[in-house]
Amino acid sequence: MNEIRDAVLGGVSDPACFAALPVPESYAAVTVHADESDMFDGTPSADKDPRKSLHLDEVPTPEVGPGEALVAVMASAVNYNTVWSAIFEPVPTFAFLRRYGRRDPLARRHDRPYHVLGSDLSGVVLRVGPGVSAWKPGDRVVAHCLSVELERPEGHDDTMLDPEQRIWGFETNFGGLAELALVKANQLMPMPAHLTWEEAACSGLVNSTVYRQLVSRNGAAMKQGDTVLIWGASGGLGSYATQYALRGGATPVCVVSSPEKAELARRAGAELVIDRVAEGFAFWKDEHTPDVAEWRRFGGRIRELTGGDDPDIVFEHPGRDTFGASVFVARRGGTIVTCASTSGFQHSFDNRYLWMHLKRIVGTHFANYHEAWQANRLVARGHIHPTLSRSYHLEQTADAVHDVRRNAHQGKVGVLCLAPQEGLGVRDHETRRRHARAISLYRPGTTS
Repeated sequence: MNEIRDAVLGGVSDPACFAALPVPESYAAVTVHADESDMFDGTPSADKDPRKSLHLDEVPTPEVGPGEALVAVMASAVNYNTVWSAIFEPVPTFAFLRRYGRRDPLARRHDRPYHVLGSDLSGVVLRVGPGVSAWKPGDRVVAHCLSVELERPEGHDDTMLDPEQRIWGFETNFGGLAELALVKANQLMPMPAHLTWEEAACSGLVNSTVYRQLVSRNGAAMKQGDTVLIWGASGGLGSYATQYALRGGATPVCVVSSPEKAELARRAGAELVIDRVAEGFAFWKDEHTPDVAEWRRFGGRIRELTGGDDPDIVFEHPGRDTFGASVFVARRGGTIVTCASTSGFQHSFDNRYLWMHLKRIVGTHFANYHEAWQANRLVARGHIHPTLSRSYHLEQTADAVHDVRRNAHQGKVGVLCLAPQEGLGVRDHETRRRHARAISLYRPGTTS
């Protein structure tokens, strides 16, 4: 593994040199264990601590199959699906691996008593399998997390509709929180040359998800002049949604949970910000009773900020805590576009405000390859920027996941895998200089 790291850090680019590097028989990876999947039984969800379930193990290197690539992972990032895997909610992810393993002999490799997690990476291609021609050893890449088979017709208009669509590192094995990762070759995209390894790694999942959710015809199809309500505007998804709204000529109304996060949203360019904690917004009277009066108060606050406009689009991902309010405040004919549901999957809303006001709820889930490629292209061109706030080393991943679990982070949390320190991997220094402030905006101590 040191030989691979040295080749990457030494700037080796010859495909033959990378193809000649020996691939180790095993590698370090962040895992959960199947025999511990009941460890939190009887524990309230809020008390489940991912630091108890996550391990740093040495695992066997998988064989590279047709249409696949083995990547040396320089950096990765934490997403909420890793939190779910680590606390075994809504089900242990080994159920996904067993189901996938029954598909065919190649998929059977994924059904292991351990699950290597992680749905982001930046790194260098080490090996490609038979049938791969678009990528070669030595290519610097980032990966999106759509794993899809495309043997059925349903996926050929939109690959996210394929019945064999999965999220790599969550519903498949050999994810990116590791020294090596196994991906399908059609998950790979060029690494933006002006970014460090850790910056490049942090955008893949969230940037692609937000692109589909807001911009794509498969989501809300945002247009100039739209008012977009963005929940969690300084977090992983929300920090990218704020950028897309601003760059696309829309007006973001950013909802955050602290004065520090409100200030960060303003530094990102948002003028309309609601600190839901400071203003005391709580949309449930108790565990079973939504508070409609709070929905109304929240809608009134949005109109105060916008000069009377209701949101054309509500960017929804908290789920249970906020969904009723989201449906209520969307304008007549507006769109609530939803994914994730980090506060709970069971949503409650008053259907009169949906049906009688002709609103739409659109479910989105990650992105297809074209959407992910377009989202990555915007990063490479400096139109959308990574929102990395902090990086951990691979052996500290459990602490990183714990921070995301507690919402104690801003933007994205990165993980250094083979990269020994932050700040490495930049090739286009001129582009980086032009965008230095925006790239570092979410780092502590950054000022306007």
